[in-house]
Amino acid sequence: MSAEGGSASGGKRILIFSLAYFPKYIGGAEVAIKEITDRNPDIEFHMVTNRFDAALPKVEKIGNVLIHRIGIARRGASMSDLRKWPLNLNKPLFQFLAAWKAFSLHRTHHYDAIWAMMAHSSGIPAIIFKLLHPRVPYILTLQEGDRLEKIERMMVPLWPLFTRVFKRADVVQTISTFLGRWAHRRGFTGRLEVIPNGVDVAHFSRKEMPTVIDALKDSLGKRMGDVFLITTSRLVRKNGIDVVIKALPLLPEHVRFIVLGVGPDDLTLKRLARECKVPERVRFMGEVANTDIPKYLHASDIFVRPSRSEGMGNSFVEAFAAGLPVIGTQEGGIADFLFDPEKIRASANSHGAGEERTQEFGAPSPEYKTGWAVDTDSPEQVAEAVRDIMEHPEKVRAVVATAHALAVEKYDWNTVAKDMREKVFLPILNR
Repeated sequence: MSAEGGSASGGKRILIFSLAYFPKYIGGAEVAIKEITDRNPDIEFHMVTNRFDAALPKVEKIGNVLIHRIGIARRGASMSDLRKWPLNLNKPLFQFLAAWKAFSLHRTHHYDAIWAMMAHSSGIPAIIFKLLHPRVPYILTLQEGDRLEKIERMMVPLWPLFTRVFKRADVVQTISTFLGRWAHRRGFTGRLEVIPNGVDVAHFSRKEMPTVIDALKDSLGKRMGDVFLITTSRLVRKNGIDVVIKALPLLPEHVRFIVLGVGPDDLTLKRLARECKVPERVRFMGEVANTDIPKYLHASDIFVRPSRSEGMGNSFVEAFAAGLPVIGTQEGGIADFLFDPEKIRASANSHGAGEERTQEFGAPSPEYKTGWAVDTDSPEQVAEAVRDIMEHPEKVRAVVATAHALAVEKYDWNTVAKDMREKVFLPILNR
């Protein structure tokens, strides 16, 4: 189908640059690629990505993507191994090895477009390819979740190329208005499409049998009257898990915290829980399969992630779909969907500068509420939001219903994939 639902794309090929891909080492960006490519079967997608694990084949087709793996590999490499020598060399080497591999593949497959997944990781090989093949259209997707200042510092050694990553793109797709503003600051003046990441709304909305949820609650030690906070995230500083742990001493003892995810801050966070004298109230579950996450959400009561930076934050929208009240900051892309007019008004009144305060949070908030907004690094505000949720069930039901409706309307993968096809792929491929 075309942008208007007519003709197909005619067997076009797009080459994707991505630091990692299925079946291992995946995050939101990799999930987005798979969900979008699977829903566009008449476009042929190829990919250059890192191998990391020597057990993975160098060439493999997964879904609708033919994967070409490169780089240093070690059999059975874990996520933590990727940060250690020699696997930690893959990220800087990818900038150039991926471009070299793409030149070789292009001689055989004659790609109709290239697609870079994130400027700071895949933009460099994409722009090297573009400079030598200027007639091949170049799509840039911005999914960055780290602080933009940190990314820019990291790219200083390749700054002339990094600048061209933005300026030479034929179209830029961002997952948030926040990242769209970054593209313009970096000199992009062309067509920009804000298309968020999606969630499998049906998967996260589906209610398990009560016996299944009750069994999970029992395994987590949830007693009658307990309130479970939950987060699903990498254990890294930007996700603010430490802020939630610091909030627990300010809350009643029956409020506990379930943490799904792995990451380099694992031991640091466990030590913090001991220092705050709440180790028995924090349960670190490690890595949980995506298929099981909805069960944990339905067994919990409040989703909380006071992020210090965020490109978008799929986990928040997954919690919307699962019917949980959500507590978060409005950093970065979160401001596109976590709306809290009460917080905006209170902040404007206390600062005496409503317009400036709204701008600090991100995009202006509509007059409906989808969650509870807190400032960064504020355990006190997290505790206050938890108490508000516990004390006002009728308000919570209204907010949860509004948030769920937003997830259904704007963030289902079918909608996202259709927008990517009609607004990004077909205009590029058919021009």
